[in-house]
Amino acid sequence: MIRFPEGIDAEQFLRDYWQRKPLLIRQGLPGFHSPLDGDELAGLALEEDVESRIVMEQGFDGPWELHHGPFGEADFRRLPDDSPWTLLVQAVDLWLPEVRALIDEFDFLPRWRIDDIMVSYANDRGGVGPHFDHYDVFLVQGSGKRRWQVGPSCDETSPLLEGTPLKILADFQATAEYILEPGDILYLPPRVAHLGEAVGECMTYSVGFRAPTGTEMLSDLATELASRDIDLDYRDPPLTPDMASDTIDPAFIREARKVLYRILDDETLLGEWFASYMTAPRYPDLDADEPAQRRRAWLSGKPSRLFENGIEIPRPEHGG
Repeated sequence: MIRFPEGIDAEQFLRDYWQRKPLLIRQGLPGFHSPLDGDELAGLALEEDVESRIVMEQGFDGPWELHHGPFGEADFRRLPDDSPWTLLVQAVDLWLPEVRALIDEFDFLPRWRIDDIMVSYANDRGGVGPHFDHYDVFLVQGSGKRRWQVGPSCDETSPLLEGTPLKILADFQATAEYILEPGDILYLPPRVAHLGEAVGECMTYSVGFRAPTGTEMLSDLATELASRDIDLDYRDPPLTPDMASDTIDPAFIREARKVLYRILDDETLLGEWFASYMTAPRYPDLDADEPAQRRRAWLSGKPSRLFENGIEIPRPEHGG
């Protein structure tokens, strides 16, 4: 389990910080070393089955460009060495057991709540801009240093920067600043504004937790009900002649609510659906039984490096 600051244990963290306020955890994982480097992360981003992105602060066509993988080696060769950029790879825990082992450090939280471990590599000053997330996240520094600035809580009304697909806050005001080194952890609850920038090259491990919206849950529940052929008929309230108008009487709304409540009050049904929904694999098409050795086969046969001191170096052709 991660080592909390002096005077704080897991119970106190869950009571006072979880989904409430940020917490800086200096050396929460003492002696932690990144299980992979930037070159290996780039190797993952070459794979068809891996979800990856590159964010460029100053892109080829304008500021704050977003590019989706899978990438080719030519894409990495095009990256500038004098402008900030970041490579982000989702669900690295599915591919590397060394990364998946990081989940064990968070055994004070339900394991099924963890969504995935995203790993990012950034050159100097690289980041994805000031933003906020809708989920809880532990930002574990893997290598190098990263400066984090934390701001106030945000919501859907917070103004965003125009002209970019990234949801970057237009007016970010930091209230705290930290520089994280390997083994340091920053916990952020949902909706807290934050900005991370690499100090030199760095790698960060983001342990994110599932946070479905009410709309997403209702949509999936409706699909589940349809698959089970569960149908509770709506029935009118006692009618009177003055209800025969274009205005919907509140009594009709109350009857509709009763139908929905009967579904939500079925704890067995709701429990079965919730367990299935919250534990559904992020990538259902991946073979969960595939040996980890085969999953990391992309590491073999690629002896050259894509990155060295923040500057991309072309790979030589593979022999054989």
